[in-house]
Amino acid sequence: MNAIRDIILNGLLIAVIAHGLIGISLIWDKVLLKRPGTKNLLSYVFWLGAISVFGLVLIPFGFKMPSWKLAGMGFAAGLLDLIASYFYYSALKSGEASEELAVMGGFAPVATALIAIPLLREPVGGELAGFIVMTIGGFVMFFAEKQPLKKMLPKIVLASAGFGLMNVFQKIVFNSTNFVSGYVFFTFGTFVGSIALLAPPSWRRQIFEHSEEATPSSKFWYMVNRFVAGLGSFLVIFAISRANPAIVEAISGVRYIIIFLGAYAITQLKPSWFREDFRKPILIAKATATCLVVIGLVLVALSGGGAGAAGPQ
Repeated sequence: MNAIRDIILNGLLIAVIAHGLIGISLIWDKVLLKRPGTKNLLSYVFWLGAISVFGLVLIPFGFKMPSWKLAGMGFAAGLLDLIASYFYYSALKSGEASEELAVMGGFAPVATALIAIPLLREPVGGELAGFIVMTIGGFVMFFAEKQPLKKMLPKIVLASAGFGLMNVFQKIVFNSTNFVSGYVFFTFGTFVGSIALLAPPSWRRQIFEHSEEATPSSKFWYMVNRFVAGLGSFLVIFAISRANPAIVEAISGVRYIIIFLGAYAITQLKPSWFREDFRKPILIAKATATCLVVIGLVLVALSGGGAGAAGPQ
């Protein structure tokens, strides 16, 4: 029984499943963000944050009030998640699904590791080789074809920095209190951030006008997709509580394996949803990047990457 429990609670396995679910949700996000009723980014991000309030249902299951410093850090991590998500989805909306995801797969782990250097004992745990290989895979995927860097790069850098700081804050909180206590403050921060978006009247009008314009079908699939994304995000946070945050972020390469395969299938079978460029050189480069991610995962697994603590200094 203990062996089965250890497998189920392995941080590496949890991260792979989590990023796989998020990859699936991002493919559908790409479709939804092209529909008239769901394409307004502000409205989209508002509901993304508002739904996080359901994380408070965990309060009866082990919540203990941490110190004000830890509570503030968890709350700040939730706010950072919403801010970084805005820039992330803005990048996703402005280009091809697989490329934005790939560059996040390269920049976000690096940002997490750099931010972790002064704050955590082990910025990438003991899995440096796997971390480097997975991160290189992200950059290979991005440079597979020419991108409008002026348009995309500022958003991607801001999103990566936001997610990196969020990951490190989460890890510090989880190392000092239990998972439920840290997660409750994280979701509360995200929820409060989304409510703050309603303060400017022009933003409030955008959010509710575009929400009303969405067809019942769009609203239904949006909620289904948010559930999938929410489950994936919850598992990412749980994985960070069990493993090194930079490694968990590097495993986000699993997302763009899913994106790569999903975008290829949609381009071939449902081009009316969206189309991406899969000429032979690009296809080879993306396949190479996918192989690098898989190799990196194997290296991390062989080095026992599922249980890194990486506590605060």
